[in-house]
Amino acid sequence: MMNDALELRFAWRGMDGEGRSKQGKIVATDALAARASLRREGVIVTTLDMLGAAPPPKTKTADVTIFTRQLAGLLRAGLPLAGALELLAGSATGSGLPRVVRALARDITRGVPFSGALARHPAAFGALYCQLVSVGEVAGALPTVLARLADDRERAAAQRARLRAALTYPVMVLLLSLAITAGLLIGVVPTFKTIFDGFGAALPAPTRFVLALSDGVANIGVPFAIALACATVVAWNWLKRSPDARAAADRAALRLPLAGKLLRSLAVARWSRALGTLLSAGTPLSDAFDSLTHATGNRVFDDATVDIAVRLRNGERLAAAMRAAGCFPLDVVQPIAVAEESGSLDAMLLDLATLADRQVDERIGGFASLCEPIVITVLGALVGGLVIAMYLPIIQLGNVV
Repeated sequence: MMNDALELRFAWRGMDGEGRSKQGKIVATDALAARASLRREGVIVTTLDMLGAAPPPKTKTADVTIFTRQLAGLLRAGLPLAGALELLAGSATGSGLPRVVRALARDITRGVPFSGALARHPAAFGALYCQLVSVGEVAGALPTVLARLADDRERAAAQRARLRAALTYPVMVLLLSLAITAGLLIGVVPTFKTIFDGFGAALPAPTRFVLALSDGVANIGVPFAIALACATVVAWNWLKRSPDARAAADRAALRLPLAGKLLRSLAVARWSRALGTLLSAGTPLSDAFDSLTHATGNRVFDDATVDIAVRLRNGERLAAAMRAAGCFPLDVVQPIAVAEESGSLDAMLLDLATLADRQVDERIGGFASLCEPIVITVLGALVGGLVIAMYLPIIQLGNVV
């Protein structure tokens, strides 16, 4: 992050071309650069105060994907890299990406290789991204590599969007059903309790259970909700900061009855496509694993990648190392063993990634289809159970009469 350390924040006041007063903040390498940038925007600076070092820029995954696609198009059109970056710096979207692109352009004009400039912004460009760009620079195929990167990132983003859409509906309906149940327990059940007190007879067991549940929700519902929210925040922060906790959570997620196979197929697709892309770009197998340590987003597979890299350096074959890792399905390991013998490992990995992507799409569709009846059943059971429990005493009283 060398470039970020050279960037400063300035507070400025000035006037536009029509004489109206304006003020704001700007990030630049020095006061001269800040004044020049504001001058290009038609602002006449009257005061400029340095506020200190600028915080590291934050970029969104979608913005980086758009930048990659646009840069590939400009390079294919014949623009030099520095000129393309200067052009994109003025049109890049997001609050942090324009700063990153300007820093990349500065590094290129100073003679820094593009892959080295990207590596100074690891939060925006991962190791796999930088490795592929390095290979493209050496091979003279940077536009092609950038276009492939954009394709892969768009495919991954589409999968994440479909997965979120499949999960959002059942989660929202379940939350709504819990809210409705809590409202009935707090607002409606106490009214029935007043009626039941005048019966002077023993209440059925389901009714007694619902009445006790209503009292519990009314008395400790709010403290319980606050405690649950605090515990969720603490657990989330713990997972983010503790590698062991994250690995345990990912390992447990892979064992889930429905989501486990989906998550495994998703990790296999990402891993196979990343390795296949590196190999097809000309990266040696032993060097490719240096860029795969965070390719899947699952700590189980990321740890397995490190173990496989060690085994490869000790002379093992890739298929044997994957089999020893224990997290790759046999229908993935066996084709790789055949491809190693035939010398078509890169093509086989990309084919496996395409097959795994298709399995992910099918399982997302199946998961969404299965969740709908389950959610309806749960919602009906919650509300229907409450209604039946409340009307049982009235029905029994009618039978007695």
